[in-house]
Amino acid sequence: MERIGSLDAFWPYYLGEHRNPVDRMLHFVGTSWFFLVLVGCFVSSPLWFPVAFVLGAAATWYGATRMEARRAAFLPMGFMLLVGTIAAPAFLSGVVGAYACAWVGHFVVEKNRPATFQYPVWSFLSDFRMWGHMVTGRLWSGDPQPQ
Repeated sequence: MERIGSLDAFWPYYLGEHRNPVDRMLHFVGTSWFFLVLVGCFVSSPLWFPVAFVLGAAATWYGATRMEARRAAFLPMGFMLLVGTIAAPAFLSGVVGAYACAWVGHFVVEKNRPATFQYPVWSFLSDFRMWGHMVTGRLWSGDPQPQ
């Protein structure tokens, strides 16, 4: 199968892998947990965590724009995880909790393979986009596109 060439082209594929409302709810819970932990990391480590966050965000953006279209960009994702965890060890619990919820949704509910394995950066960013659509009430049904 040919690789998807852009984040915009990936979005419909991502939504197609998350048709079940229970899977979407699990993703919502996991991403909400990640955001709560992220806020906690900023509060508990106000000096170092913001620097780590900016470095991690830059690495993720590099992965999204330069690497993901050609091959799975695990390197920037690993860098983000490493730097975030060094700056605030609780960051790891946010990442693990978010992925645990998401993968239960995929393996148990949807019975599909998470797109993270092929497109780690775009999946990560699309999860935030899906969460944003859910927060605004546009993506709770099994419809593939936001209302």
